[in-house]
This record gives sequence, structure tokens and C-alpha cells, in this order.
Amino acid sequence: MHKSSIRLGVDIGGTFTDVVLEIDAEQFSTKVLTTYAAPENAIIDGMHLVCNKAGIMPSDIQQIIHGTTLATNALIERRGAKTALITTQGFRDVIEMRTESRFEQYDLNLNLPEPLLPRQMRYTVEERVDAKGNVLIDLDRAKVEAVVDQIAEAGYKSVAVGLIHSYLNDEHEKMVREVLTEKLPDVMVSLSSEVSPQMREYERFNTVVANAYIKPLMKSYLGRLEGRLNNEGVTCKIFLMHSGGGIISIESAADFPVRLVESGPAGGAVFAANIAARYNLDKVLSFDMGGTTAKICLIKNQTPKTSRVFEVARTYRFKKGSGMPISIPVIDMVEIGAGGGSLAHLDSMRQIRVGPESAGSEPGPACYGRGGEKPAVTDADLVLGKLDPDNFAGGSIQLHTKNSAAALEAVLGKTLDMDAQTAAFGLAEVVDENMANAARVHAVENGEDLSEYTMIAFGGAAPLHAARLCEKLGVERLLVPPGAGVGSAIGFLRAPFSFEANRSVYMKLSDFNGSKIQNLLTDLKAESNGFVRNCDASAEILSEFKVYMRYSGQGWEIPIILTEEQAMNPDVDTFERLFEEDYTKLFGRPVEGLDIEITVWSVNATTPAEKVAPVTTLSAKMTADVDKQRQMFDPAQAAYLEASVVLRKQMANGAEAKGPAAITEEETTIIVPASRTAIRQPDGCIDVVVRT
Repeated sequence: MHKSSIRLGVDIGGTFTDVVLEIDAEQFSTKVLTTYAAPENAIIDGMHLVCNKAGIMPSDIQQIIHGTTLATNALIERRGAKTALITTQGFRDVIEMRTESRFEQYDLNLNLPEPLLPRQMRYTVEERVDAKGNVLIDLDRAKVEAVVDQIAEAGYKSVAVGLIHSYLNDEHEKMVREVLTEKLPDVMVSLSSEVSPQMREYERFNTVVANAYIKPLMKSYLGRLEGRLNNEGVTCKIFLMHSGGGIISIESAADFPVRLVESGPAGGAVFAANIAARYNLDKVLSFDMGGTTAKICLIKNQTPKTSRVFEVARTYRFKKGSGMPISIPVIDMVEIGAGGGSLAHLDSMRQIRVGPESAGSEPGPACYGRGGEKPAVTDADLVLGKLDPDNFAGGSIQLHTKNSAAALEAVLGKTLDMDAQTAAFGLAEVVDENMANAARVHAVENGEDLSEYTMIAFGGAAPLHAARLCEKLGVERLLVPPGAGVGSAIGFLRAPFSFEANRSVYMKLSDFNGSKIQNLLTDLKAESNGFVRNCDASAEILSEFKVYMRYSGQGWEIPIILTEEQAMNPDVDTFERLFEEDYTKLFGRPVEGLDIEITVWSVNATTPAEKVAPVTTLSAKMTADVDKQRQMFDPAQAAYLEASVVLRKQMANGAEAKGPAAITEEETTIIVPASRTAIRQPDGCIDVVVRT
């Protein structure tokens, strides 16, 4: 990957905006509260802070890589532009009818999420393409013009176009765009054949609608950001992190903003994969906990697991199926509403529940003293002695323990007859168990045993909770890297330029056509390489080939990875062997006598991963200097214990801090329970292992 000597990584989260400046191998970082009304303000403030720390001018920055939750939040909060959908006659209600799956099978009062666009915002045109891409009913331009006239009258800002089987034949979608561009030049247009050229109309229509819905917002934001940075003298190229774990140009991001959904968490997974490579770890559980959500991802062989469909805005306890499916390449992770700002409440059974509502940065948890009245996870951490009220975020935010105690007693304590400390214990255990359970389910779904895994924790709140999660999950080793508080932003700086192109072309192995496959994969390779060339014209580009296969009659596919040789010289026996090997790994045995079919073809173009220097791990050589002692609650023993407070920056290589201990730094605090001990490794990682 092309190395710039001065690079800036920026991650806008729900509570904090993280900014990391990297000058060669040296890093300067800061966290500033996210400014919701104009997110670019926090970026400019953070940029000045790190530039002052480094003693450089903003104009010296040579590359900016940015990830943001703005796209996700706009979908969750329904704050997008006034958007219309143009679809095939008879398919107007696809995004409302969904699929036959129910996320709560036996709930007779089940409320399904409302579609992004109500029925009156969905328009139809008479046309039809069949499942092989043949035109059955031609599209009449005059009829398209009549629909566009209705759209013009209603005053839409953005239009999504999703026609049946357009992933095989996009001529009709392109004609609709021609008419829209001609008659409404100021309206933004998104075509499903470009945004997500894949079969399954519900997912494809949803994805193109989501893209159109957030496109004006994201285009406006990216334009404002570029303008503000130019005003500060920053004229370097700006790149965006995408949900698949790579970097795309600001122009591509503005055209396909739906690919920015989950861009922050993707940066975190790339960061964890980089640490895994340094320590030569093949089984890693990445744990990223910020102010609003916690993200858990499995990283095998130093590569995050990827998927091509995921859900945004799950409405029912983060249950699979209760959200909005988006069909784009994404790092596969489980995300739950458990962050430092997640609020606690009592349900109808008088049980403590945490999240998904968050205090965010405005007003923030009760302890921030900015008007928050409900107890958040941060309030419980403060009352339990995990945080120092005078030294939070490097002393930039004063915390108020009395406010936390009052909120815990008012919302939880009074009803449950608990004091503030017991309520805080309950809140912390509920949130930790929620996260542990999410990790267990994710591991089981992927056929993995977490006891064989090493956890890598980052994000402002993760090091406070990670060791307790390890106790619950039976994970013996935890690594907390340097810069953990701003891990996703550092991950942006480690990410390759990449873009995945995919297409649905249905083919049975009994009708295997080698030359057709070769042409298709060659086209996809050229398309994906073109996006990467747009970012870095001189880079070396690697291509990763993948096909999604299943037995005939099955409802879902599994991804099969091909080498370039296998992709460019396709052979039916090789395809069958690879599929049966992977199917057996997942389900125990192949199925005899059934034909196999391929539904989706994919090529990911990427620049080579950054080379890492391996770390030689150290055993404990000395005891770390103790700054002071404080009372800290240990949930495994259900008691307050005398804990050592150690300053991370003063820990020498091989220095050991035995639990209970708190290892503090400006952006986070690592809690070491009584069952563990922590050793500083040569690269600055804190290695938390079971105490012997």
C-alpha cells in the first residue's frame, strides 16, 4: 500500500469523534464529543488538537481516511431525504411485504419494521425482464415520463430505481435514469443494478432505497467537510472507509453512501486483524465497545469474516430479522446496543435492561453533568470504582459520582430496593452478560469454540469490560493494544484500498459454462480494479474471487473462495469439490444426489495488506510502579477490593500489574480483575492473562 508520511484517521461515533494523526510510526490521538448538527466541526477541532500535539500545521497532512456512523444513524433515526422508488408494476409493495420469515415465530402481535418509504412514495412502470435477462415487456419512454412528471410535482430530492431482474439486464433502469436526469437534473438517482446487482428483490430494493434515502445527506456532508478542510489549508485527498473493510474515494462514497454503513466498526475489525498478524494469532475475537454500541467479530487467519447481507436498525432486541436488510459486502459482526452511554431501565418484569437507547454526547451519561438523568453504563462503571472522576478523557471531562448514584437510585434502586452500588453491580452484570451472550451466539452460528480464541479489545469502553467478558466466556488471553480508545480510527490507517464487485448470474453445475464464467469474472475483476485505481493509480492490486453456492432447493448459499487460477480456468469438478469440502465443514456431511447451483459471483480488488513486524512476547520481568490505590468492585467476588492504579505510559516492557488493578491512560482504562494479571509487551500492548 502507498505510504504517506503524515496521515489522519477520523472516526465519527455516536458519542465521541476519534482523531489519530500518524507521522511515520508515531501517533497522536484525541477524542472530542461528536457535534450532531454539523459533524465536520468535531473533525476540525480534533484535527487542530492532534496537529498542535505533533507540532505540525493542518496543511502538512498528506492523506485523510474517514469513517462515520452518519449513514447508519440516518437510517436508524429515519432522517433521510424525501425519496421516491420507481419499480416494476406489481412489485410496489415488495419492501413492505418483506419475506415469509418472522423473527418471533409465535408472537401473534408481532410488529414488523415500517419500510423506509410509505406506499404513496412508491411508483410503478409497466415493464418486465425475466430471470434470464430477456425482455418480456418493453419499457415505454412516454410512460416513464408520465411517472417522472408525478415525481417532479411531489418535490422529491432523491429517486431509487429498482426493477425486477435488472441485475441481469439493466437497460430499463438506465432508461429511467435518462428521463430523470433530463427532466429533473437536481434530483439524485440510485439504480439497483449499480448499487446491489444481486438476486432477491426485497434485499435489492431495500438497499437501493437506503442508498437513495441517505445520498443527499451524505453528499452534502462530504462536500461541506471537503470545503471546511480546504478553508483550513488541507488540500490532500480524502478517502472513506467502507463496510467491507477497505478504503474508497470520496467520489465513490458520495455515489454509494450505503457502503459507508458500518464503516466505523469495519475499521475496528481491520485494527484487530493487524494486531492478530503481529502476534501470529489465527483465532481472535475482536471486541469494540464505544459510547453507543458494542461490536463483536470473529477474525480467523488474521482476516475478518465477511458477508454480503447484513441488517441495519434492528427494532426488536437486536434480533436477526427485525431490521432493514442491506445487500452489500460487509465485515460480518454482531452489534448490540451496549456502549458507555447505553441507558438502563426496568422492564414490566422489574428486570434491569440496558440499551439500545443511548445518552450519546448530548446530554451524555448522568455523570457528565450535562443534564442526563437516566443511568448509563458509564455511571455504573464510575460508582464501581472503574473510572477516576478527575481523570476521565485525560482530565478534559470532569465526572460527577453523586449524579451517577442519584440516577441509579432513582431509576433502578427505588423500585428494586437497592442502594446505588448494588444497582450499579446489577447494571454492569446485565450489560456484560448481554455482550457475552451475543459473542456465544455468534460463535455457535459459525461453529467456533471461543475457549480457543484470544480477545482483542478496543474502543473507549471495551477495556473497562473486556476482562469480565473473558471470565464469562472462558477466554484465557486478552490483548489491549496501544491507542485502544481510538482503535477504529487507527484501523482506517491500516486498511487497504479495496472494492468488491458482485453480480447474480444463476447457473447449475449440470449446465456449467466455463467460458461464460471466465468472461463474467474477468468483467467483475475489471470493475473492482477500476475503483481501486481511482484511489491509487500506481498501487499493486490483488484480486480475491468468491462464488456463492448451494444445493438445488436450498434457500441460502455459502461462500466458496477460488484462487485466480481456478477463477480464470473454471472447471466443474473443482467447483464441486470446493463446495462439498466447505459444506461438510459447516454441516457435517455433503448431500448425495442433488444438483449444485451458483447464485452470486464476486471479485474483491485490494491493495496488499500492510506488512507487520512480529512481536516476541515477554513474560513478567518486574512489578509495575503503582501510582495510587483505590476501591474497585470485582464482580466475580461481588465485593469491593483494594486495587492498584497503574499509569500505562509508565509501564516498562515486561512490567506486570496483578489484579485487581486499573491501568489508566488518556482515552480509556484497562480493568484487570483479581483473576488476571497484565504484562506490557514490547509493542505497547497490555497482555491480560489468567493469574497463576
